[in-house]
Amino acid sequence: MAGLRAGILGVGMMGRHHARVLREIDGVDLVAIADPGGDPHGVAGDLPILPDIDALIDEGIDLAVVAVPTRFHEDAALKLASAGVHTLVEKPIAHSIEAGQRMVEAFASAGLVGAVGHIERFNPALQELRRRIEDGDAGEVYQIATRRQGPFPSRIADVGVAKDLASHDIDLTAWVAQSTYSSIWAQTTFKSGRQHEDMIAMTGRLENGVIVNHLVNWLSPMKERVTIVTGEKGSFVADTATGDLTFYANGTIPLEWESMTVFRGVSEGDVTRFAFAKREPLRVELESFREAVLGRPNHVVTMEQGLRTLEVVESALASAREGTPATLR
Repeated sequence: MAGLRAGILGVGMMGRHHARVLREIDGVDLVAIADPGGDPHGVAGDLPILPDIDALIDEGIDLAVVAVPTRFHEDAALKLASAGVHTLVEKPIAHSIEAGQRMVEAFASAGLVGAVGHIERFNPALQELRRRIEDGDAGEVYQIATRRQGPFPSRIADVGVAKDLASHDIDLTAWVAQSTYSSIWAQTTFKSGRQHEDMIAMTGRLENGVIVNHLVNWLSPMKERVTIVTGEKGSFVADTATGDLTFYANGTIPLEWESMTVFRGVSEGDVTRFAFAKREPLRVELESFREAVLGRPNHVVTMEQGLRTLEVVESALASAREGTPATLR
């Protein structure tokens, strides 16, 4: 049986990896690539580089990955929906909430799979973390804090650090906690001479009462990707750069040093670094997209979920501009 015919729009820094993985997963045949900028990483192989989204659609594809700058997502996605093509767009879903809403409606009315590439949900450390939280290993969850920082990537020109990077943390936090944001407050800085922010600090609360904090920037020479979940039984630390997950348990042995017990609400306990399978997140994501297209159980990030994440990001940016907390509906 022939595989699903797949096409890619954009083979830059992210699209090149989509091309590699789509060639490797079962049940999918990469048959077309379009990029008006050519093939800078030489991933096309024996496929011609098509000039635009219209030429890509003309190849008769079943599914598509859109990996072009954010400002082009809406136009490409609406054309793909009109052509009956299941589509995964890289995050963020769109450049504006209004554009994202039009995308959601187009794929829903066409009965097509519309997905957003929030790849961190497929990181093995975060998948293991969510499973353990569901099993009650943290007890009641009090706080989720993330740090995502590193040097500025010159390839990003059309959005700031909030939409490009903080959207990862907002999506993964809501997913790990299985709750949506109820409020957010943020501060930003502009230090790179660009029109978009290059640093954002956010704090907020989820509907289930969990406190959240996110530190995100393009101003650090040190690359860091960390998620910390603190609960009544201890703290989980997920390093999504390495896929490692560590648990710092609250101690069960009473402290005998009086000057220490006065200042500490909990004591240090055992530290456990877990061993588990670590599959490439992009491969797991694209396999899930394939399953969704085939009508099988899957874990894709829907366009509705991607739009919700964008709404939180936009609320955070509005909070930073106005200097007041934002309440989400």
